[in-house]
Amino acid sequence: GGGAGEPADAHPVRRARSGSAHEEIAARRRWERALGGAGWIGLGWDRTHGGYGNRTATLTQQVVWAEEYARAGAPGRVGHIGENLLAPTLLAHGTEEQRRRFLPAIARGEELWCQGYSEPEAGSDLAGVRTAAEPDPGNTGAYRLTGQKIWTSLAQDADWCFVLARTERGATGHRGLSFLLVPMDQPDRIDVRPIRQMSGTAEFNEVFFDGALARAEHRVGAEGDGWRVATGLLARERGVSTLVQQIGFAAELDEVLRLALRSGAARRDPVLRDQLIRAWAELKTMRWNALSTLGADPREGLRSPPGDGACADRDDPGAPSVAKLLWAGWHQRLGELAMRVRGAAAALGPADWSPESPYELDAWQRLFLFSRADTLYGGSDEIQRGILAQRVLGLPREARP
Repeated sequence: GGGAGEPADAHPVRRARSGSAHEEIAARRRWERALGGAGWIGLGWDRTHGGYGNRTATLTQQVVWAEEYARAGAPGRVGHIGENLLAPTLLAHGTEEQRRRFLPAIARGEELWCQGYSEPEAGSDLAGVRTAAEPDPGNTGAYRLTGQKIWTSLAQDADWCFVLARTERGATGHRGLSFLLVPMDQPDRIDVRPIRQMSGTAEFNEVFFDGALARAEHRVGAEGDGWRVATGLLARERGVSTLVQQIGFAAELDEVLRLALRSGAARRDPVLRDQLIRAWAELKTMRWNALSTLGADPREGLRSPPGDGACADRDDPGAPSVAKLLWAGWHQRLGELAMRVRGAAAALGPADWSPESPYELDAWQRLFLFSRADTLYGGSDEIQRGILAQRVLGLPREARP
């Protein structure tokens, strides 16, 4: 069934594609409400705390549902940041009042979230946060936020943002940070500016905070404990979602393979044929690695880890970085392969350009252009290698001027 009393197919949404998460936002929000109304958001939350999710589900069942959703070519989700990142964080670190306030709205598909981590001039250095949250003199215990975030996905449509901000003046690095839940509907205090990418789309945004209010009861964890909460969230970002992401990658690879066979490119070019086979093998390897990371024996399938169902990679500081390095480079190479398969036709748009429509790209061109950012966002390859060198191999920190 659909949201707001209408069938789910009254406003059809296209299947998820790279760089398209922000498009058709009204229809995607209706789709979120339809999923929530049918009980398909918040699977497994009740394993830790009862009464918030829509269905009880083991880790295995959660992965099966997510993979089948992706395999069916279902619409891209705009509620995944709240469901897959914030909700597990609230279950692990939030208060009962915070869970009661925010989790049901996420499970119903009614409130959308964005993530306020990255900042200008800090690159992938999460500890370089300069956005400040100072006590509000007119509201005891509340904070006023001043600063800027960047590369914030879906900020133009989100109802809330979880923000990592510095609450201790003069503190540096990971000290003095707090994890705050900030309502986005604050005219004149929050300014969202879309960033136009070379693909022609604007999924990411700059977000400017000018005295934006965050209530004290919406701080997750103790004041100054934001680093622990934020890094715990990042570990969840690359857990079950990695397996789901790979289903989408597999669909893209299948389309590239079909195109190569249809056009005869795979038959004519043995080097290209070898690259396509290698891409298939690497994707299979990534799947086995992801299953192993989640505590599974690939020969037996996925099993639920003990305790609250948390991902095993939280005990392995290198697992998230390895996963990011693997999929980012693979997806970028897939975009390059799509261009090679198409040959000279890759330089042509799907329609003649005109003053009214000057930037038409087909799905392959958008995949190629969007995937150039894969090795940058979410922590650049250089940052991931630094994490592995220091936290896994025990190498000394890189000297900085």
